[in-house]
Amino acid sequence: MLKINKVHHIAIIASNYEKSKHFYTQVLGLQVIREVYREARDSYKLDLAIGENYVIELFSFPNPPARPSRPESCGLRHLAFEVENVAEAKQNLEQKGIEVEPIRIDEFTGKKFTFFADPDDLPIEFYEQ
Repeated sequence: MLKINKVHHIAIIASNYEKSKHFYTQVLGLQVIREVYREARDSYKLDLAIGENYVIELFSFPNPPARPSRPESCGLRHLAFEVENVAEAKQNLEQKGIEVEPIRIDEFTGKKFTFFADPDDLPIEFYEQ
């Protein structure tokens, strides 16, 4: 049987690298591990972490095609982060000018969750611990 240990990272291609870099580092507070410019690909690669955990590779590429987010389409649906308090996290984002959906309750776990979007309309979820 194949043994998978954990999710290693999530790769995101941004249409506007600087805008997305600001969002993930300044709005969500992910920590920069390293940033490199790959001249041969005319592309930046930004490795981001939550605490000690390597989480996201943020890329820039010249003229990437748009990916539909709404209506929901096949493929990766959303990215979810665990937070201690969804209401506080929602308020924090709204104070930074981010539009956040109303808080909902997971009918199976009773936990609170909400959604918002990154600069490329990638759905992101905050799910209460």
